[in-house]
Amino acid sequence: MATASCRRLRKRKLKAEINVVPYIDVMLVLLIIFMVTAPLLNVGVDVNLPQSDAKPLEQSKKQPVVVQVGRDGALALTYEGLKRPQPADRATLVARVRAFVAADPQLPVYVAGDRDVSYQAVYEVLTLLQREAKVARAGLMGVPADAGAGR
Repeated sequence: MATASCRRLRKRKLKAEINVVPYIDVMLVLLIIFMVTAPLLNVGVDVNLPQSDAKPLEQSKKQPVVVQVGRDGALALTYEGLKRPQPADRATLVARVRAFVAADPQLPVYVAGDRDVSYQAVYEVLTLLQREAKVARAGLMGVPADAGAGR
């Protein structure tokens, strides 16, 4: 019986090798995951935004002056007491807005651009108001997405 136990010990000898097959499977899965996700990390949109010295606004309870920029780039001015916007060229617009701002330096002025007018045109009017009309509180006016859905 001693010889049978020796044979069993010899058959059950431990191997000192690492089974690398599961590691290769894991590495291939990781390689595929990284190959799929790597192109998605570089997604971006190049936008050429206009540049200006515009300053951020704080909210005010005063009735604002609204400068409207039409689809064709025409300017109009709306302020408290007017029922309809008054058409104006750039010089007239600057003179009127400067008079309003001289009376009240903290008066907010908003630029409301038509949805089809170029963003650059709206931004130029905003910059014109801040630089030439000396408006301290100038900003862009918009309509919330759910309110504009009826158009």
